[in-house]
Amino acid sequence: MLGRLGTIGLVSIALLAPATAAPAVPAAAAERPPAPSRHAAVDFTGIVALDNCSGSLVRGPRSRDGDPALVLTNGHCLRTGTPAAREVIVDRPSARTFTLLDRTGRGSLGTLRATNLEYATMADTDVAVYRLESTYAEIERRYGVPALQMSAVRPQDGTKIRIVSGYWRRIYACRIDGTVHRLREAEWTWKDSVRYGSGCRTIAGTSGSPVIDASTGRVVAVNNTGNEDGERCTLNNPCEVARGGQVTVRPGISYGQQTYPLARCLGAGSDVVVGGSCALPEPAGT
Repeated sequence: MLGRLGTIGLVSIALLAPATAAPAVPAAAAERPPAPSRHAAVDFTGIVALDNCSGSLVRGPRSRDGDPALVLTNGHCLRTGTPAAREVIVDRPSARTFTLLDRTGRGSLGTLRATNLEYATMADTDVAVYRLESTYAEIERRYGVPALQMSAVRPQDGTKIRIVSGYWRRIYACRIDGTVHRLREAEWTWKDSVRYGSGCRTIAGTSGSPVIDASTGRVVAVNNTGNEDGERCTLNNPCEVARGGQVTVRPGISYGQQTYPLARCLGAGSDVVVGGSCALPEPAGT
């Protein structure tokens, strides 16, 4: 994991047979793939910096201007510590703050404040979504900054991407090199991770950065980890596990988690609506 967290004990794991694939989301829940467009070059519009990670101001296909705005980052970027392997956190009060950057990344426009941690988990994916006290319309009116649109469709291998880090104020450029059946790191396992080309070797502090489709400007994933030391399936050294159980280690290569499942689960009022057709993990006991 690439966030700047406190020391976490290493956990050894046995390489079990791969889990079954995530349940399919009904076609009705998905948007049509966006047509290629002449989108402006990706910059720092909608990008925020956390005290230990990166993040972005995002909205889903059903978001409205009057809804409370959302900030997307990684589950392992929580101030309260890294979630356990199957832990899911929903609707927890939070007053966390985020620095909103200007489009150049050289200046700061102001501070955004959360009211709730809407959803966070490291089960199957690595995401955290904060609900802000301001609406999308209020933020755009005050700062002139629109939220980034999240795509509700899977990104394709070979897609040109930009990874925009608010913490380091740096943009990485490469392509999606492939989709990984399972990615394992210490006690955590993530499904359908995206592997980047060698041009996107992200570093600590870039965790939570949006992975943006360079042709559409839409968020397709969230950056979360990379193999730093060439080790096999240990902390900061994720390994790829194929459907048949074959393990591959790619030293120096970084990964992100697809965000289309989250985009499909965003309902009215910026609620993350789990259960039903939503494929995100649910809290225990629901």
